[in-house]
Amino acid sequence: MAKVTRRDFFKFSALASASMMIPSFIKPLQAKEITEKFLASGAKKLVIVQLSGGNDGLNTVIPFKNDIYYSSRNSIAIQEKDVLKITDELGFNPAMPKFKSLYESGYLSIINNVGYPNPDRSHFRSMDIWQSASDSDKYTTSGWIGRYLDSECPDCKNPYNAIEVNDTLSLALKGEKYNGIAVENPERFFMSTSEKYFGDIANANKNKHDDENVAYLYKTIVEATSSAEYVYKTSKIYKSKLEYPKGQFSSNLKTIAELIVSGIDTQVFYVSLGGFDTHVGQNGKQENLLKELSEGIYSFTEDLKGNDKLNDVFIMTFSEFGRRVKQNASGGTDHGTANNIFVINGNLKKPGFYNTAPDLTNLDNGDLKYEIDFRNIYAEVLNKWLNVNDKKILGGNFKQLNLI
Repeated sequence: MAKVTRRDFFKFSALASASMMIPSFIKPLQAKEITEKFLASGAKKLVIVQLSGGNDGLNTVIPFKNDIYYSSRNSIAIQEKDVLKITDELGFNPAMPKFKSLYESGYLSIINNVGYPNPDRSHFRSMDIWQSASDSDKYTTSGWIGRYLDSECPDCKNPYNAIEVNDTLSLALKGEKYNGIAVENPERFFMSTSEKYFGDIANANKNKHDDENVAYLYKTIVEATSSAEYVYKTSKIYKSKLEYPKGQFSSNLKTIAELIVSGIDTQVFYVSLGGFDTHVGQNGKQENLLKELSEGIYSFTEDLKGNDKLNDVFIMTFSEFGRRVKQNASGGTDHGTANNIFVINGNLKKPGFYNTAPDLTNLDNGDLKYEIDFRNIYAEVLNKWLNVNDKKILGGNFKQLNLI
């Protein structure tokens, strides 16, 4: 019988954590063990879109009648003639006609002035706060989706109940007991777990469960392999014929659409679009990203709508913070505080603008004042969409917004 060396252990552990991200284990073929409470969420899916870097909300939804906006941004303000107008005072960035179409169809709601008390302008710390749903002065090792898995699915050990379409797993999907799973490509994920190396290790050591490290390896190999097989086989049931825009972000959304339409037992999907840290030469860079965002999500919603799934999927965007109101000397914007959030669904209670636009006459040391704590939105999603106890997961009582 082959001996597992310390080197073998760390080699496999690194591969497992980097490419598979399966810290809790189960054979997906035992998926029928899903608890009744989990099934109570039915076919509802949550898709979280992270805009990494701090998107500038003021140049995304533009107050084109506001003189302070133009005087604060003499070279990067979007001129009124270019704005995609949706009200008498507000409109989308010209790179976002697809979002304008979603807005006009009643599928999109804009929540302005979203943030949290005592905001932190560090990318890492602020993203940590958004992903963990903690107060800004508290630190935790679990994310809000991870705690959702811990809290509401104690007997359910399917890592694919929450999938991040990426090669690494974000804090948001990490719980104390259970984690989500990171899968950038179902086929590559499956192929990676089918390599002969893993099979040899498992077969050589499956009887050595008295050794803690070997038991860990064996469980990881067997259950990661079956999990990958489940995700891969499910992804093949439906292959979208819709032509998505080019780029990794749209490709990831297409993967999510195919999994949802195929009927995978996943409640939460997580996907990111990075590059919004626009300190220098903001406009061209941000417009390209907003085009990628809006066109990708539009194709995603068209795919869902064509398969009668749009009412069952709630899409939510967020960024770790907005930008300052005044532009900087480099034609960009610096880290700010409150921002807008987009939510998309086929059956929103309040499509359009949820609340009023930012008040540029009432700033906090040059930053937008937050009006809505982002955890109010989380509470609504957890309680009304995922059908779970939001207070238990968020550790507090956050007023819901009546979005759903």
